[in-house]
Amino acid sequence: MDRDSATATATATAPTLRVTVACSPRAGVATEVALELAAGATAIAAIRASGLLERFAELDLSVQAIGVWGRACALDALLREGDRVEIYRPLAMDPNQARRLRAQRAPARRRR
Repeated sequence: MDRDSATATATATAPTLRVTVACSPRAGVATEVALELAAGATAIAAIRASGLLERFAELDLSVQAIGVWGRACALDALLREGDRVEIYRPLAMDPNQARRLRAQRAPARRRR
């Protein structure tokens, strides 16, 4: 077997993992990209391979947190088969404050 065909065979049979990268860069927009990466891939490698950083200029990983399946993680976290890498938007408002504002604007409900 010559060197080129050996390299092609090794590449074709190298272990891979399937992951998805999801983000909602702004309200009303949600995107999920399915990828197949080499085993040992990191969260940042998946994000870069997804093309989302180029597609959405508002994504800034120096400010935004990321996670896997709803749990915060580092950019260099190793991924496993089936992982879902998520890029989180900063909160526009504290959830408790938003609830208070909704309660103030809602009509008073009668008690039974």
